[in-house]
Amino acid sequence: MQNQARGPLLVGGIWLGLGLGGFFDGIVFHQILQWHHMLTSAGYPPTSVANLNLNTLADGLFHAVTYLFTLIGLTVLWRASTRSGITWSARVLIGAMLIGWGIFNLVEGLIDHQLLGIHHVRDDLSPGPAKLGWDLGFLAWGLLMLAIGWRLARMGDARPLPEPSPGAGPARID
Repeated sequence: MQNQARGPLLVGGIWLGLGLGGFFDGIVFHQILQWHHMLTSAGYPPTSVANLNLNTLADGLFHAVTYLFTLIGLTVLWRASTRSGITWSARVLIGAMLIGWGIFNLVEGLIDHQLLGIHHVRDDLSPGPAKLGWDLGFLAWGLLMLAIGWRLARMGDARPLPEPSPGAGPARID
């Protein structure tokens, strides 16, 4: 498959994957499980109202960025849907989304968890092997999604989107 024909699908899917990876992290780890917030290891543990307020603000800014990533992905895909010659494939799109999610995990895990240490996957655990294990598992999960996504995107069964006939509804994407 030509890169030019599937480029917008890859780019849009990667942006969507970045956004969805961030939303999953924020919704599941920050809000539902409450394992960590953005700044829980940066001297702002959730032990006071002031610290919770600061972490809630940081989490909200984090969600705003993931929302922006998602909007960028949707915009790229929407623009691609109005152009002819774009090649569409569920495998390529899903693969690209997994690539984006994997990139999110790797960047977030390496920068926030390891380099800056502003939080860890499980800030509710005492420092030690268990906490590091969760951080390494997060990175491994990111690498696995990246590898599976790369494989899916490369083997995609893409074909050109049929041109709609005048007066017809939107073209079908399988």
